[in-house]
Amino acid sequence: MKKFLAVTEEQTVFQQIQTSFRSKKRVDQAPDLQSALEMLRKNHYDFIFIDLEILRRSAVDVGYKGALQSLWLVYPDVEVIVMTNQNMIREAVLVVKAGASNYLTYPLNTDEIKYVAESIYESIIVQSALDYMRDKFWEGESLEIVQTKSPAMRKVFDKVRSVATTKSTVLLEGETGTGKGVLAKLIHKHSSRKKGQFISIHCGAIPDTLIESELFGHERGAFTGAVRRQMGKFEIAKGGTIFLDEIGTITPSAQIKLLQVLQDGIFQRVGGEETIEADVRVIAATNIDLKLLIQEGRFRRDLYYRLNVFPIEIPPLRERSEDIPLLIEIFLKKLNKFSVKEIHDVHPDVVTAFRRYEWPGNIRELQNLIERAHIIETSSVLTPESFPSELFDSLIPSPSFEVDTLKTLAETRQIAWEKIEKKYLREILEEEKGSIKKSAERAGITTRQLSKLMNKYNLQKELFKSPRHI
Repeated sequence: MKKFLAVTEEQTVFQQIQTSFRSKKRVDQAPDLQSALEMLRKNHYDFIFIDLEILRRSAVDVGYKGALQSLWLVYPDVEVIVMTNQNMIREAVLVVKAGASNYLTYPLNTDEIKYVAESIYESIIVQSALDYMRDKFWEGESLEIVQTKSPAMRKVFDKVRSVATTKSTVLLEGETGTGKGVLAKLIHKHSSRKKGQFISIHCGAIPDTLIESELFGHERGAFTGAVRRQMGKFEIAKGGTIFLDEIGTITPSAQIKLLQVLQDGIFQRVGGEETIEADVRVIAATNIDLKLLIQEGRFRRDLYYRLNVFPIEIPPLRERSEDIPLLIEIFLKKLNKFSVKEIHDVHPDVVTAFRRYEWPGNIRELQNLIERAHIIETSSVLTPESFPSELFDSLIPSPSFEVDTLKTLAETRQIAWEKIEKKYLREILEEEKGSIKKSAERAGITTRQLSKLMNKYNLQKELFKSPRHI
């Protein structure tokens, strides 16, 4: 049985939503977003109908996406439907663009309420069927890896699924830290060679003088220090997969030998004449444009065409920011597994900052930041204090702001004062975790004065006590 939560101050609106569904027990009411969050933590709701004005009040500092994010951090699968007046439809559309499922206009219509909920539910069923068919392919822990809300990454995983069961050579292209190694293992794990070895070679980390020996092996006496025959990685990986990361860094002579492997399926050890069959699948990766290297004469064109049989371009993290909460959840789960700490959540300000950050190191940089914060954090939620301060520079309001010259100087001063005052109170309340007494003492005012100011700026102490406050 589906359950609904109506976030509204109007009893008539709540009753209309109740009437739209058969059993009144299926619909609960919350007067504000904070109450809705508390109820969502205790109960499972499939749909939330929320008044636009309530959402706007909570979105003042974090935007609609941040306000919605506070709900999804508690329950990621809840569907949000916003309710608004006719003259606020443009705002409702912005909320939908931020991630809400749909919107309704006042006065509410019972049939329309049912239709919107049912249409969303039907689309979920269709998507679930597609996801099920897709997920049947993935094995075990891979199901966690292939979770994504990014259309670009869905295309990547679809390509991985298509090519994994073939023998084709794959070229993974993307910036450093985008997860090329993870995708290479994913392809191997779902291939006919999954029982064979997966051998990863970081070509850029091997000296030029040793790259050929490392890949293809050498005979005794092939060069100074070669005191015995040694098998190369292509020989060791027989029946399995070899992953050549940073393929653009290998030497010209190694390129010739690799071309022979891909073209004829054979190779020779360094200093040897014996022809060895290469029973191995090749997955290569690059974080630089191989076409540019070809133009510069540093990479063979014929080798590029042999490698580029099935190219997969991986988008950088800044172009798939909708996946950041999922990635955080995965990293926290792994860290908690090997730690006495139990940190299962992250402050919405952190998520907002992460979405605005450029991520030059991509997923690897995100993972390192989460691991560092996990070590530092003393509470049950990752707070901004556990991350480098420069991540939050974009969240700090500029001291300058646009002024309306039609207003008087006194009015302009008042507006500026109120902005500074509200920001000051928010920071103190946050640092003191909502304690009125401690916050008032720090501000040098009475608790009564602080309470009046909190009412003026709609600052509720519960927002700062909860680890999920927005």
